[in-house]
Amino acid sequence: MSAQKEESVRINKYLALCGVCSRRDADKLVENGSVKINGITAQSGSKVFPGDVVTYGGKRLVAKDRVILLYNKPVGVTCTERDPHAIRKIVDEIKFAERITYAGRLDQDSEGLMILTNDGDLIQKMMKGSSVHEKEYIVKVDKEITEDFIRDMSAGMYLKELKSNTRPCVTEKLGKYTFRIILTQGLNRQIRRMCGELGYKVTSLRRIRILHLTIGDLPSGKWRYLTKEEEAGLLHDLQME
Repeated sequence: MSAQKEESVRINKYLALCGVCSRRDADKLVENGSVKINGITAQSGSKVFPGDVVTYGGKRLVAKDRVILLYNKPVGVTCTERDPHAIRKIVDEIKFAERITYAGRLDQDSEGLMILTNDGDLIQKMMKGSSVHEKEYIVKVDKEITEDFIRDMSAGMYLKELKSNTRPCVTEKLGKYTFRIILTQGLNRQIRRMCGELGYKVTSLRRIRILHLTIGDLPSGKWRYLTKEEEAGLLHDLQME
């Protein structure tokens, strides 16, 4: 729902609706005095009413309806907006009419389901480190999968490069070289690092589910809007309005 349809909106929520940032980061922008309402510097807790003119850095902001997309990212596409060295940037691949960005990454060599949105609050909720949002992957490795491998992946482990422990997770063998894994955290290149700790190398990695959202028959390189039911379920899962 856009802010114009409400009687009034707190300034931090308005900035989130404009796609500037999350509400938490919006509070910082307000604190440093770079946000104005009708030419007057906004304060923490200021409200925006229909007809008010809100500017950030001198540029007028207009709240937009929330947009949430599901995207099947192909191998070779980089989750970046500005990296000049990236050959295929995700924002160029999507070619959406307005600015949207990703709520959680997949590395360049991985493929599968991603959520893209213009909602800063949703991005913040998805990226929050303490969250336990399930994400499901199908992974292929270069050596035969053993019972010990499945047990060790499921139990969690210490990743020396990140100086962090992985949470226990669900891991299931699907074939000689293929397994399914469900994570509830998103450490950098986590699955590849976990496999590396056990002497395995990932040859393909595909994300097929985020929370209750599944990739289904969405073709590689294509995106679609969430259905109303999917969006309602996602916002409920994230405890959002």
